[in-house]
Amino acid sequence: MKKILALFILPIFLIGCSKESSNVSYNDSIFSNSAGFTPGEYSTPTGGDNYNEIAENPFVNVADEAVSTFSIDADGASYANARRFLQQDNQLPVKDAIRTEELINYFDLDYEFDEAQHPIDLNGEVSECPWNTENKLIRIGIKGEPIAGELPPSNFVFLIDVSGSMSSSDKLELLKEGFNLFVDEMDAEDRVAIVTYAGSAGIVLESTPGTQKQTIKNAINGLGSGGSTAGAQGIITAYEIAQDNLIEDGNNRIIIGTDGDFNVGPSSQDELVSLIEEKRDLGIFITVLGVGRGNLNDGMLEQIANNGNGTYEYIDNVKQLQKVFIYDYSKFYTVAKDVKVQVEFNSENVEAYRLIGYENRVLENEDFEDDSKDAGEIGANQNITALYEIVPTGNDDFRLVPTFTIDFRYKEPDSDVSVPLNLEIYDEGNTFAQASDFTKFTASVASFSLLLRDSEYKGTSSYDDVIQWFDATNLSDTHGFKQEFRQLVQKAESL
Repeated sequence: MKKILALFILPIFLIGCSKESSNVSYNDSIFSNSAGFTPGEYSTPTGGDNYNEIAENPFVNVADEAVSTFSIDADGASYANARRFLQQDNQLPVKDAIRTEELINYFDLDYEFDEAQHPIDLNGEVSECPWNTENKLIRIGIKGEPIAGELPPSNFVFLIDVSGSMSSSDKLELLKEGFNLFVDEMDAEDRVAIVTYAGSAGIVLESTPGTQKQTIKNAINGLGSGGSTAGAQGIITAYEIAQDNLIEDGNNRIIIGTDGDFNVGPSSQDELVSLIEEKRDLGIFITVLGVGRGNLNDGMLEQIANNGNGTYEYIDNVKQLQKVFIYDYSKFYTVAKDVKVQVEFNSENVEAYRLIGYENRVLENEDFEDDSKDAGEIGANQNITALYEIVPTGNDDFRLVPTFTIDFRYKEPDSDVSVPLNLEIYDEGNTFAQASDFTKFTASVASFSLLLRDSEYKGTSSYDDVIQWFDATNLSDTHGFKQEFRQLVQKAESL
């Protein structure tokens, strides 16, 4: 069937760069410049699962540093994983399973796209901060360009973990169901190969055209689990096949399905990230699908996606399969890569600021114009949101000058040279009640995240407040994911 991009959209493709220092110092002062994330360091495992430790971004004094730089991100894994904690495990998520930007960017928002010269469009606003009314909230919105007409042909490689740890019904069997749904979305011009790995890597299906759907499904349905996990060798093999079948000016992507329990060959987070970094300039993107409980290596999977031109999703149920493989099929098509955001705050209006989430997407300011520095991708018709909480100076003339200026840089999918664009945002003095539904909704999701993390920055917010702010919005909700969010807030409150 022909896939038209008036489909359903998800925040996707986005990846970013973590802080490269392995010894980040944290300062509890409200005016600190430290950002908190150290690749390779894990929080205490939960039932065998591993999560990278995250220290929330602190407030930064504008007098010390007026510029904030980060890579965009729209993974959805953290939200789906938190949902599983609440719905299936009947418990609150562990703190380091919560990445606030992934909760916010899980949801489709109908940001307009009116940009004629660039593949991304920008918007933003300032309002009162609902959980600290003495402060203000900044919302930055980014929209990826819709693709008119048919999507370009695709060269897919399914890289599927069939090791012994994948034997439970919420792992390999769930992935098989999802890949079958994916095959139904393929066009005749698309191709897919299947690589599996356990103790070693093997090719189950050579690159096969989308016209042979039953052949592809038979290969998927015949998969079974057993053995150890040679993930690195599987990754190498998948890239080789993707390169052999590369479609110029097409969409080339590896889709990895695993619990991340790699234990044969190069298997540490640092080793696998280094392997992925060597491959990311090949013009091949990746999607990482995490599954299961007991040995989910969330930290490693998120970093593989971040550093390999990829996105990370967690699959917790069949509806999530439908979201990833059907409703949000357009996420597999990149319209801009290495998208960076640099915000400069006006000291006349802003005393201090705090980036909410994006802890492992923070960049050094000098990275902004460095085209060799990897950053996040944005897909067709996709939306991304970032929030800052700011401490105002009390300037009575705040409306006369921009509160902040946003500079962006992006590359075309087949280019190595970044393109700049910018946006100035003025504070109109809006209360939170006067803010757009986009701000009210994203603020409610952010507050929910802060409550789940028991954040020192949660202010006066409560689960009841989150529901109240959500109920004040009227946004489209075709598949009911926003209403499901409301139910999750109620469940978290009960726990």
